[in-house]
Amino acid sequence: MKLSVLIPVFNEERYLTEVLDRVLGVDLSPLGVEREIVVVDDCSTDGTWESLDNYARRDEIRVFRHDRNRGKGAALRTAVESATGGVLLIQDADLEYDPNEYPKLLTPILTGKADVVYGSRFVGGEPHRVLYFWHYLGNRALTLASNALTDLNLTDMETCYKVFKAEVLEEIIIEEDRFGFEPEITAKVAKLFKERGCRIFEVGISYSGRTYEEGKKITWKDAVSAIRCILKYNLLRK
Repeated sequence: MKLSVLIPVFNEERYLTEVLDRVLGVDLSPLGVEREIVVVDDCSTDGTWESLDNYARRDEIRVFRHDRNRGKGAALRTAVESATGGVLLIQDADLEYDPNEYPKLLTPILTGKADVVYGSRFVGGEPHRVLYFWHYLGNRALTLASNALTDLNLTDMETCYKVFKAEVLEEIIIEEDRFGFEPEITAKVAKLFKERGCRIFEVGISYSGRTYEEGKKITWKDAVSAIRCILKYNLLRK
């Protein structure tokens, strides 16, 4: 089985090489999994594109670049279209999420139990960096609102770590260009759950969040957009 690790990137020169080294350092051979890494640079304006030069020469890494900044959802759309693996995993290009947890995320799919896996920052006993109360509250509120309309019992709808069988994403068209991707994809996975019995699992993961000084990008405007997307893809789309 081949795993496609999808990495959307925007202005992550500071962290990107370490993230790629960590992803490359994960030993998936005990799971019988081979790997490709699909990096999409969303028209970074720092040295991100240049820092990808050495990695682009490696056979297992494929690098793409948008000619203008379009957002995380648009970068993921490009990555999904370019991926060749039977399982697709989303990895942010910062150090908030630990690639060493890939085996944990993949196990429900590899054992035939799941079609989709979410890595939850709010279940399990893994370590978490203590940061912003209002971000935590906002994440929980958005997850609650999403759950109320999808009728799922997720604990972390906004998590980066989402893993899909390729055939699941073949059924989904990603429309949102920016952070609205998270509630959009959750609503569309929920629809597949209701209509086709798509099996969704959560596993607990660690989390080492960033401060704004360290490069965190999400703001209150993205929370407003998430609410819009929760309503749009659950109530306005059939």
